[in-house]
Amino acid sequence: MSMIELDPPGFQPPRPVAGDEGSRRTVLYGGYTVFSVFQPVFSVTHRRAIGYHASLRAHDENGRQVPSGEVFTQAARRGDLLELGRLAESLHLGNFNAFDSQDEWLFLSLHPAALMDTSYGDALLAGLKALGLPPQRVVLEVSEQAGGETTRFAEIIDAMRKSGFLIALDGFGVKHSNIDRVWNLRPDIVTLDRCILAQASEHSHIERVLPRLVSLLHESGQLVLMGGLSTEREALIALECNVDFVQGTYFAGPSVEPVKPQVAASAMDALSAALREQKAARERAQQDRLAPYIDALEQASGRLSAGEEPADATRALLALPEAARAFVLDGSGRQTGDNLLPSSSRASQRAKKFRPLLHSEGASWERRPYFIEALRAPGHVHVTPPYLSINEAHLCVTASIATETPRGTQVLCVDINWEVAAHR
Repeated sequence: MSMIELDPPGFQPPRPVAGDEGSRRTVLYGGYTVFSVFQPVFSVTHRRAIGYHASLRAHDENGRQVPSGEVFTQAARRGDLLELGRLAESLHLGNFNAFDSQDEWLFLSLHPAALMDTSYGDALLAGLKALGLPPQRVVLEVSEQAGGETTRFAEIIDAMRKSGFLIALDGFGVKHSNIDRVWNLRPDIVTLDRCILAQASEHSHIERVLPRLVSLLHESGQLVLMGGLSTEREALIALECNVDFVQGTYFAGPSVEPVKPQVAASAMDALSAALREQKAARERAQQDRLAPYIDALEQASGRLSAGEEPADATRALLALPEAARAFVLDGSGRQTGDNLLPSSSRASQRAKKFRPLLHSEGASWERRPYFIEALRAPGHVHVTPPYLSINEAHLCVTASIATETPRGTQVLCVDINWEVAAHR
């Protein structure tokens, strides 16, 4: 990293001016050359780049790269920040327009102060018009923390949208993010913050929840982008979450040139194949783990159908190591009798905290998938995905089977402690 020397007394650096470096537009400022780089944003479904995120790089007179932030810090000290910022934005537009592209978007990160400037939108539209670029080709990235909760900020975002720009809410999930921010600003795209990805990579329960967050955003009307992907593991998490767009050095880093079409296609195909194998291996492991419970549940159902009492019919089922409880529902989903517990069951500290939820006789489970699906296919075992058990507020899987008994249609269920199984 080169050091920036202090200017001698009375030194006045050149004002920031537009320049050229080969076929690229640049900005020249005080011995520095500032230029655009573009990192592609890929559509998982289309297997190609659908946009480019613009950012700045800088080098000194000797061609050595310097952090662009140092250039802007110097510009701020000298009162040239606004002028340099506008030239940099014009730089992005011009260099993007020179790409041999058709419909890709240009993603521009905006400082909140720029958006709050009433003349900003008009200046940006004028710059686009001069280049022949429609505003529909530009995605304005707004920080999730920008603008607070002010009505004025929401009005400015709405005006930009009405002018034709797409709006992306950047950094969702960091610090104090909340979903009502999405509902208020109604962005076209939501970019998940890198911290969510890091947490999902380290914690399995966050990885399980992440697809539901993406689904919630989809249902709210937003496309979802996950950026900062640098490893295959992170890319697989993104694909399994069903995000729409991905970005990161795993696919392609920032460059002054557009990405070659085959880069994304080959990467997506390889990831899809790896994800299919990962899911298949996970399903095989789950089937192996659940097989003893399914067999024991089918046998218990047969005994229940023959008229045995639930406590006797489920004795072998509850002897299995992770069986947390069994219970019986009538044809309307109402629980008949209390939970049946393993003979060796001892209440954990967590269970004691949730003691008001432990006794479930008369509880209605008619809206639960294990009841609904069991009635749809009597005689066949249905197994739920892992979910939070209301009985002890821990992760469990419920296996269920509907059968005809002397008491009418009944659904026999067993809760399997999935937190224990998952960590073995």
